[in-house]
Amino acid sequence: MPSYSAITSLDGKEAADALAAALEKLTPEPYGVGVFEIEDGSEMWEVGAYFTEAPNEAVLDIIAIAFGAKGMTVSEIPEIDWVAKVRRDLAPVEAGRFFLYGSHDADKVPETGVIPLQIEATVAFGTGHHGTTLGCLKALDRLGAEGLMVQNVADIGSGTGVLALAAARLWPEAKVIASDIDQVAVDVAIANAEINGLADRVPCVEAAGFDHRDLKSRAPYDLIFANILKGPLVQLAPDMAKHAAPGGHLILSGLLTVQSESILDAYVAHGFSLKEHTQIGEWSTLVLLRG
Repeated sequence: MPSYSAITSLDGKEAADALAAALEKLTPEPYGVGVFEIEDGSEMWEVGAYFTEAPNEAVLDIIAIAFGAKGMTVSEIPEIDWVAKVRRDLAPVEAGRFFLYGSHDADKVPETGVIPLQIEATVAFGTGHHGTTLGCLKALDRLGAEGLMVQNVADIGSGTGVLALAAARLWPEAKVIASDIDQVAVDVAIANAEINGLADRVPCVEAAGFDHRDLKSRAPYDLIFANILKGPLVQLAPDMAKHAAPGGHLILSGLLTVQSESILDAYVAHGFSLKEHTQIGEWSTLVLLRG
């Protein structure tokens, strides 16, 4: 059975949420409506509605324009075996010594010379394929190759938990904790920790930033990951300074290269200095040092 998407964009989250609420009241009713920030620095938001029947395009355009959006682009969504597609597209990832793979590629793991991590493609972000996660893993590998030794690591906004798990594998004696604002992501990270035999070493908690007693009690941290978005990264700068140990490292990503200067400015203002800035496509990774 075919399904259909109707997508538009507009300025401002409040207007986007209002448009989404209006679309939910349509007949035929959409089976899903989503609101997403367009991460290109434009502060524009995308609103999408999904239907099992072809929607009335004229009605959609009237509603969209009423909320200050462009007319909606309607497309038929092809029928795809998404499980097969994901398994085909998400080939193993090599990031320095780290080798990330799904269960369907377990036979491809090299016997020597890599640090293997089994990470399943799920609703949580972080399989290692995206430029942000890949950039963080490569930065982590370089720090380890330089001889950095850490005792205490936090992964803020951990998604699947891949960065926390990679740090736990790289430094077997280190304490590591992962957190995410989304309980679903926390559950995924817990499952991945169990799959990789790291459940006892990498606790995963639900928290916004450092707002959890376990995160606070373990501070200060020698290394903190935050692979999130520009807004939360800037907001977290004071808390990063509070929870990072003197001489400690931050690995930050989730940011477009055009956003890196403003994020760096926020952290320099709180006592950090830039150690490394790398790019993968349009995405940047910053490695910072606490003064």
